[in-house]
Amino acid sequence: MSRAFVKEDGADSWEPVKRQPSGRPNYVTPAGLEALRQEGQRLAALRAELISRQRPDEARGHELRQAEADLAYYEGQLKSARLTDNSAYAGPDIKFGARVGVRGADGAVKEYLIVGEDEADPATGRLNWASPLAAALLGRKAGERAAFGRGGEVEIVSVSYGKPA
Repeated sequence: MSRAFVKEDGADSWEPVKRQPSGRPNYVTPAGLEALRQEGQRLAALRAELISRQRPDEARGHELRQAEADLAYYEGQLKSARLTDNSAYAGPDIKFGARVGVRGADGAVKEYLIVGEDEADPATGRLNWASPLAAALLGRKAGERAAFGRGGEVEIVSVSYGKPA
């Protein structure tokens, strides 16, 4: 039997989950940049607290390695962030940071905010600018239709900019 598939006694083979950047430009809104900073600060404080604990144990070691992996991700995201603030833009076309109202096939109107990948939360209407729907909306205007995915289509009913309420 090959030793490659046998766990050695006492060997800790646990590895932290490492988030990987998408490789696309890291556009962020002002709020997104602040959220990246705050998460980096939170993780740095967590890391310091975990290091200061007197009694090492396996769970603390796992938590520390995960905090360090997460901190490295957020530090990288902060370094690569491209602040894009279109809140003062008054044009009709959809750009990063736009709040867009769309009417789907069912007639219901939904509102989305186009944001950076770390800010995205589709459940709350915050779409990653590179997602299929957001990518289909970018550059269009109210009154136009946008096709996305496999047969999806929406009508753009409103476009606005400015600070979220």
